[in-house]
Amino acid sequence: MHSRSAANFGATIAAFAAAITLAGCGMPGAPLPPSLNLPVPVNDLSAVRTGGQVALTWTMPVRTTDKVLLEGNITVRVCRNESTATRCSIATTLQLAPKADASVTERLPSPLAAGPPRPLSYFVELVNRKGRSAGLSNSAAILAGEAPPAIENLTAQMRKDGVLLHWAPTPTESSPVAVRLVRRLLSPPAKKSNAGPLAQPAEPLEQTLLVEAPGPVDHAPDSGPDASIDNNIRFGETYEYRAQRVARITVGGSTLELAGPLSAPLRIDAINLFPPSAPKGLAAVATAGENGFAPAIDLSWLPNTQSNLAGYIVYRRPLGVLPSAWQRISPAQPVVGPGYHDPNVQPGHTYSYAVTAIDQDGLESDRSAEASDTVPGS
Repeated sequence: MHSRSAANFGATIAAFAAAITLAGCGMPGAPLPPSLNLPVPVNDLSAVRTGGQVALTWTMPVRTTDKVLLEGNITVRVCRNESTATRCSIATTLQLAPKADASVTERLPSPLAAGPPRPLSYFVELVNRKGRSAGLSNSAAILAGEAPPAIENLTAQMRKDGVLLHWAPTPTESSPVAVRLVRRLLSPPAKKSNAGPLAQPAEPLEQTLLVEAPGPVDHAPDSGPDASIDNNIRFGETYEYRAQRVARITVGGSTLELAGPLSAPLRIDAINLFPPSAPKGLAAVATAGENGFAPAIDLSWLPNTQSNLAGYIVYRRPLGVLPSAWQRISPAQPVVGPGYHDPNVQPGHTYSYAVTAIDQDGLESDRSAEASDTVPGS
């Protein structure tokens, strides 16, 4: 009896092993759940408002959340939300193919294009044939409300420290706005055969300047509050300016802007009519001739910071009973650094010096304050 039970048990084990082998050789396993066919949510939605229109752009996905390739057009809900809540208030619906660079432009309803600037959020939601989605896209925010008025009467005037731009004040008592100045370089970049270590870098063809809170301009007391100086220009170039008012609101650490229309272009030739400032801090120190060295007077002064400075010119006159005229004692080429060594002096004589600055256009400054010293006697 015992041996028969053992034989039956062995047969059972063998049958179980055979069943496992058969299952491993092609028998179907447990069925997989069906795909939900939910398109992957969009994550690169962007929005730009121009006037009364908002342009949305994004990239359509190619797979579902189950990593299955999408087939056929996908229903896209474009959502516009006037609150901070993350929900879909459908503005429009369209059909788009997978893997497409998608875009849509909508005109803002009249109530959203009027009133004070305020945040407005857009989302897109991709839904399957059963009307289900895997969630909203990222948020793309703009500012609703009435755009700031256009800038009128834009003028430009050359000054020693740059281009003074002035415009008419805001015609209404609206909330304060910034002003964006857009500058284009019209003259072609100069071709240089040898750039050299001191050559200026190429100037960008277009630059912008944001005037956060227009107010009185330094050195321009007659300019009024609606003005700004562009002190990043280069003499000899030709520029075109346009300006626009910009409302700016910070929401969640990000700054949203609502820009008004650009003004008519204004052209100006940046002609240098202004000589450099006179050097300051001139000092003269005389030394006696010792150890084989001739007597001399050494000069030093504070360097000028003008960008197109060519150098300095040194003048001297002896001091005696009768006043003498100034004479240039530096070479024909301007002195590069803020210092000069004058060995052409006589012991026991007193000399007075003055220095001027000269720019690359040949414009020379007024003379500096005088500095004098007496050469020790022999």
